[in-house]
Amino acid sequence: MPAARAEQPTHDKPLMPAVDDLPVRDVLDRVPALVALVHGPDHRIAYVNDAYTAAFGARPLGERAREALPELDQLGLFPLLDQVLRSGKPRTLKSRKAPDGRSYTFTCTPVTEGKGGVLVFAADVTDHAEAAERLRASERRQRETAVTLQRSLLPQELEQPDDLRIAATYQPGGTETAVGGDWYDVITLGGGRTALVIGDVMGRGVRAAAVMGQLRTAVRAYARLDLPPHEVLQLLDGLAAEIDANQIATCVYAVHDPNEGRLVYASAGHLPILVRDDSGMVLRADEPTGPPLGTGGWMHTSGSVPLGPGSTAVLYTDGLVERRDEDLDVGIEALERALAGATGTPQVVCDRLVRSAGVTAGHDDDVAVLVLQHPARTGPESDLFRNAALDLLGGVEAAPRARAFATGVLTSWRFPAELHDLGVLAASELVANSLQHGTPPMRLRLRRTDRRLIIEVTDGDDHLPRRRRAEPGDESGRGIAIVATIASNWGCRRTPGGGKAVWCEFALPKGSG
Repeated sequence: MPAARAEQPTHDKPLMPAVDDLPVRDVLDRVPALVALVHGPDHRIAYVNDAYTAAFGARPLGERAREALPELDQLGLFPLLDQVLRSGKPRTLKSRKAPDGRSYTFTCTPVTEGKGGVLVFAADVTDHAEAAERLRASERRQRETAVTLQRSLLPQELEQPDDLRIAATYQPGGTETAVGGDWYDVITLGGGRTALVIGDVMGRGVRAAAVMGQLRTAVRAYARLDLPPHEVLQLLDGLAAEIDANQIATCVYAVHDPNEGRLVYASAGHLPILVRDDSGMVLRADEPTGPPLGTGGWMHTSGSVPLGPGSTAVLYTDGLVERRDEDLDVGIEALERALAGATGTPQVVCDRLVRSAGVTAGHDDDVAVLVLQHPARTGPESDLFRNAALDLLGGVEAAPRARAFATGVLTSWRFPAELHDLGVLAASELVANSLQHGTPPMRLRLRRTDRRLIIEVTDGDDHLPRRRRAEPGDESGRGIAIVATIASNWGCRRTPGGGKAVWCEFALPKGSG
């Protein structure tokens, strides 16, 4: 018995034939993407589908057959088509905006029959391109915000001490790089001393810049305590951990005292200070160095490096010397060679060092550089910078000896009578305070610059004086109050070895000396 034949379904419309049964043109006409077929070295058009015509407009068939598609030329596709014809391999051009205002990714595939042609397949990626552009715009805004924040937190104008010439530069990373936390600062401590700091918060973006701002503010506050560099870093270390335990920072804090002719510094994981002396020899001050700020559990120590007249020192961040394909020491050695030949003002030296390191607007890391010079003063200028010192043994004769010494020195420096008398009074009061509350050895030091007179007394006791109100019946306690009243500024600090220094300064009238 013959098997029953299955009943065939009925439809109002004929079934869609299999893809293999369709003519190629019918398949391409149904594709929603833009499709064009070009042939020959002149890229003459052989076919475009309906989607292509809808996007770029229709032209008469005869015109299309004679000419290449001008929109492909406008898109810069012809060189790619040439490559496909020569190599016989497909090529892709990503996210190119077409004349219709939309973005397409073009895939060009070789067709080997006949004279050789290329099938151009354009997928509409407008939504993806616009989303990517919005993301890039957002990243640009974030970076601009971070750069603005970074620059606003850096000193807008460097303090210029009497005895140093200083310049700095900051170069943010390229447009594709999130801004970092590089910073620098110059802080005049009084008494002729200057603090210099440079640091780098590890990390990028607004958060790194914000942490940098907090550390810089803290450095300025701690600097006012006039502590040794390693004690400043100890305080910063604890603060950095409190600000953000996940972000650490490197830092160098240094203090210059013109009377000592040295730069005393402490480093928390930062790069070594470089110093070029007056003969052109470069010294690398690379010890001692402790771990970065925020790691905790480390006792930092201070070191020193000579910085006499004619010397130039450079403090910098790793963006100046670190390269992905080189050891860090190679970059530092290159900077040493550049510094050995870099002469001129601090700003000129800054610019030359940045150029020699190949730092451009597209550099992949932030760069901060701080250059300080201790100028060698000669001729009439040298008369404006003088020092005089007297060792005091104590006893009843110390006070009159100090007054006589101050009188003679200030007279020889040809100060106006009023400033002369105020200087002698301040020296007498500081010496009297040291005789009463300090211990030997004691020393009186006078210093003049082109801008101020500085009087300092050191002794062997580390108890720091403070200004207080003396009661009518008190026989002492008025010396520091008198000094604070007559001087432009005054202060005190502990000195190495367990002693202290108490100082005051007077601003010189213009044209004095």
